[in-house]
Amino acid sequence: MPDTSRPTDITLRRITQPDDSDLQDLSRVLIDCVQGGASVSFMLPMTPEKSLAFWRQVAEGVRRGQRALLVAEDAAGIVGTVQLVLDQPENQPHRADVSKMLVHRRGRRRGVGAALMTAAEALGRECGKSLLVLDTVTGGDAERLYARLGWQRVGVIPGFALFPDGAPCATTYFYRELSP
Repeated sequence: MPDTSRPTDITLRRITQPDDSDLQDLSRVLIDCVQGGASVSFMLPMTPEKSLAFWRQVAEGVRRGQRALLVAEDAAGIVGTVQLVLDQPENQPHRADVSKMLVHRRGRRRGVGAALMTAAEALGRECGKSLLVLDTVTGGDAERLYARLGWQRVGVIPGFALFPDGAPCATTYFYRELSP
């Protein structure tokens, strides 16, 4: 039976040694998301320098084994990404934080986000994790995606973060227990 869980024009891969080309593609995805209004820790103006500095820090964490980095690629390059923050406090070795699930606007409504999240859950299991945690903008597309994928909503913190233009936004927390 064919795998219908992701679009056929998308390839997923884990990056363990990010190179300059990967960082450039990831930078373009982040810039597109921020310019599109996504509240993902960055404010406007979003410059290539600021984006590349972020991805260089992520790359170092990936190389050290503190983070796992997944990307979705289409014919034009990296179209989406998600990270698992594996380096947790001593009393929480069983969990990981899902971070920076980003999909370029050219990849939205094509199943890229769902494919990345399914892959992140599988990777979490491979890494020996039994619990994943994430936060997202309340009322956004990602919140609906996580609920549709079966993530458990914990609650909302009003005014927790800012959109790139400075407007406040609420944040919803989710978790997912992973079966072995």
